[in-house]
Amino acid sequence: MARLDGKVAWITGGARGQGGAEGRLFREEGAEVYLTDVLAQEGTALAEEIGATFIEHDVTDDAGWSAIAKQIVGDHGRIDVLINNAGIFRIAGLNETDRALWDSIIAINQTGVFLGMQTVAPYMIEAGSGSIINISSVAGLRGAGTAIAYGASKWAVRGMTRSAAQELAPHGIRVNSIHPGIIDTAMANEFDRVGVRDQLTERIPMGHLAGPDEVARLALFLASDDSSYCTGSEFVVDGGFTA
Repeated sequence: MARLDGKVAWITGGARGQGGAEGRLFREEGAEVYLTDVLAQEGTALAEEIGATFIEHDVTDDAGWSAIAKQIVGDHGRIDVLINNAGIFRIAGLNETDRALWDSIIAINQTGVFLGMQTVAPYMIEAGSGSIINISSVAGLRGAGTAIAYGASKWAVRGMTRSAAQELAPHGIRVNSIHPGIIDTAMANEFDRVGVRDQLTERIPMGHLAGPDEVARLALFLASDDSSYCTGSEFVVDGGFTA
């Protein structure tokens, strides 16, 4: 039996990278998968390839969250798993971060996660079960001196995860965060832009960047009943970077 048979999963930022890898693996494990993203062309193509459903959505759009939740529940009667995966990454220090960049990163990485949890919680409470997986970062465990807005948003995700886990546990809902290190996706191109990818890779004890599938396998554990007693916790996948 596949580990997600009968479950309905919603993955934001699901058009490519970590979200795409999660969508592909979850389908292989038997879940009904909804991928949402602003990247409509890539998301549609992936959904058609793996047998998922794609819906275009900006995670800062409150109304979009509500409409998609109603569609999923209308289709399947439930939402079992939400992965708040959508996010953006920019390297910019304190004096390089203008208000527009700050507001954009906080809106997507932090407020988007809040809206996602707030949207699915009533449906999961009604069902008496659910797993919410928030994608944070190792930048949510340690300082991110050259990416202040990104670091702030990922620390916020960590804190919101713990708060929501306490609130929702009596309803059978688990809330956990994943903290990836440097993952070999398009987001890592930001390190190339400032010329530090090789320098950072040398600081990883395992000696290489992770692939998105390695994050997806951890998300699978948290989405499945295998993690039935795990909530309010931080799960790190970073090759020893923060050890």
